Amino acid sequence: MVSFVLSPDITPSVSPDAPRPPKLLDLVRARLRTKHYSIRTYVFWIRRFIYFHDKRHPRDMGAPEVEAFLSDLVVNGRVAASTQNQALSALLFLYREVLEIQLPWLDNITRAKPSQRLPVVLTPAEVRAVLDRNSHEDEFARQIWLDREPLWQPK
Repeated sequence: MVSFVLSPDITPSVSPDAPRPPKLLDLVRARLRTKHYSIRTYVFWIRRFIYFHDKRHPRDMGAPEVEAFLSDLVVNGRVAASTQNQALSALLFLYREVLEIQLPWLDNITRAKPSQRLPVVLTPAEVRAVLDRNSHEDEFARQIWLDREPLWQPK
């Protein structure tokens, strides 16, 4: 067993009773509260970023580490574009709002493909085409959808 003995002429530079500076994630939470942002979501992505880089402090990292993390989310994590954007927003918040460090533009990120969206609303012609393909058993519903008075009502 190794023991350390302090010589009498060495005094500790910080007294044991002195208050500790706040931890990084406590600073993040405090800033998120003032902005009314989602604490759980932002802290999740910031913590995941720190663990991805073997618990290095974000102040010691920069744009290359952010780009590596975001690219890894897409390549290995196979996340959606919106998930990658959420992680990016959390990291930009950390650097801009908490650490007050401006990151250069992040050009080397492998971006997730945005999902293809289907139209939510059909045009009146498309609705008529869909309804015309239905059988006469659906005539009641068809006339209601077309905002007409039904010719007959089911029993």
